[in-house]
Amino acid sequence: MAEVLEVRAELERQIAGRTVCGQLAELAERHPDAPAYSDPGDPGSGSGDPGSGGGWRTLTYAEARRRVLEIAAAFAALGLARGESVALMMVNRSEHVLADLGAVHAGGVGCTVYATFAPEQIEFVAGDVGARYAVLGGPAELARWEPVLGRLDGLRKIIMLEGAPAGDERFLAWADFLELGRARLAADPAAIEERWRAVTADDVVTVLYTSGTTGVPKGVPLTHGNVFYEVAATDRLTALPQLGTQISYLTYAHIAERILSLYLPLVKASHVYFCTDLANLGATLGQVRPMMFFGVPRVWEKMMARLLAVLATQPEEQQAAVREAMAAGRAYVEAGQYGHTLTPEVRAAYDKADAALLGVIRGMIGFDRAEWTATGAAPLPPEVQNFYAGLGLKVIDVYGMTETTGAFTGNSPACYRLGTVGRAEPGVEVRVAEDGELLTRSPLNTRGYLGRPDATADLIDADGWLHTGDIGTVDDDGFYRVVDRKKELIITAGGENISPAEIENHLKQHPLIGQALAYGDNRPYPVAVLTLDAEVAPGWAQARGIAYGSLAELAEHPEVLKEVAAAVEVANTKLARVQQVKRWALLGAEWTAETEELTPSLKLKRRIIHAKYADILEGLYSG
Repeated sequence: MAEVLEVRAELERQIAGRTVCGQLAELAERHPDAPAYSDPGDPGSGSGDPGSGGGWRTLTYAEARRRVLEIAAAFAALGLARGESVALMMVNRSEHVLADLGAVHAGGVGCTVYATFAPEQIEFVAGDVGARYAVLGGPAELARWEPVLGRLDGLRKIIMLEGAPAGDERFLAWADFLELGRARLAADPAAIEERWRAVTADDVVTVLYTSGTTGVPKGVPLTHGNVFYEVAATDRLTALPQLGTQISYLTYAHIAERILSLYLPLVKASHVYFCTDLANLGATLGQVRPMMFFGVPRVWEKMMARLLAVLATQPEEQQAAVREAMAAGRAYVEAGQYGHTLTPEVRAAYDKADAALLGVIRGMIGFDRAEWTATGAAPLPPEVQNFYAGLGLKVIDVYGMTETTGAFTGNSPACYRLGTVGRAEPGVEVRVAEDGELLTRSPLNTRGYLGRPDATADLIDADGWLHTGDIGTVDDDGFYRVVDRKKELIITAGGENISPAEIENHLKQHPLIGQALAYGDNRPYPVAVLTLDAEVAPGWAQARGIAYGSLAELAEHPEVLKEVAAAVEVANTKLARVQQVKRWALLGAEWTAETEELTPSLKLKRRIIHAKYADILEGLYSG
């Protein structure tokens, strides 16, 4: 314990007084010409190679800071007062980061709203955070806000990057907003400097809202001190070089993306490339070849499915060569774990496989320069982790929450154990309570939920321990494992405690199965609702000569049902008898955030699924 507190004190001295405003000023002075943010441009304007600048529009750190100050001046001119909030909803693009930082430099607070939120959720968040201004990307975002604008009395102005309605004084076009800021900054630069210098490390830098897996979203205020402690801890774990490259593609309403591609770059002087559409992530990876990459499990699963589909089209001789090479890759990554020994023979076999095939495959998917690849937000299925290990990639787990400013445990490239979420981050206390719940205490913990004292009391106890709501274990070497959400454990009619996530991960090991939900609380046995993977299923069907008109039609095909039945049987062999799925149903549509079965961070919304498919679930227990 004493050692943990010493490390904490060291990190706190390192970040003492640091704010994003001071950090950006320092960075712009040290690396004025370093590329900061790149947006995708016209595909026909160049090669699209980040190294040549073709197809990308780039701001240097000096240019970015100047724009931030102009935006801060514009907010000041509009009347933003210290501590007031600015709501943001748009895709990941430089304007998102600049608007957020501009609000903070003006003394305000940035709050990114999930772009998948329904109007009623937007109304709740905007009202709860007290948003005085909103910055929206365009007509698609405005369509979500429009039904509730009349009820948001506190909202003074809506700034539109594109498509500002003409003749409506509630709206301001982005170009006019910037012009206002340039004029204000030129007229009185000292006033803006006074504003950003008045910001302190104890001030709130952002309010993020939980994605609503268990009901109404809760606002989580985080301070400059919170985020810079997380940045310092992450920097120690990753040991990434200065001036590296990375991709921003997850929403900035998600704590991981905020830390990794908004705040961490202010310390590492990273070059951030924006992927504005998840459908283009593969192409962006190939262009950028990032030095670090974080993906929620569904992202890693999708990339694996696409790569497997490509490999399946290759001649059997080539497939056999890839399987042999991947066996060497898996042996290498497994031998590199904490407490294991990497023998010269394993190393030699890997080097040979890497030179012949694995390095080529990593290059194909854009990971040939990746030094840190990680996952979080939900359990990564073991077969997915093993697949990437076969390519020589350590896709390592980290674990945390919005309420802990992101990860508070993590594996590192130099110290990892597969199947775990790693050890406590530097200076962070973690313990397992008597009932198995994971608790943590550190400078990463939020002060509490915005305006929710009762919920805050449930979250943080009198001794400062934050209750995660997750059940977990820790081994003798300090590596933690997360079993499942405390409230999501299935208790069968026979009194058995079962983790639905464990069942689901085994079910999803077959590439045909895209999503799975295990169910069985107060029931005699578990059942499951499954979906087909929309990217894998068509190729699987084509290879077998199966004709179909839609995914729903394919889900009813006898050959598909036979294959899924076999997959369920295989999963059951890996589960205890009380965990085994007795009956299941295969749906004809994928689950997405838009169809409401998934959160914006692609986690299952169990309550929504239970309600939406109640008849199907009930039917699995009848007859």
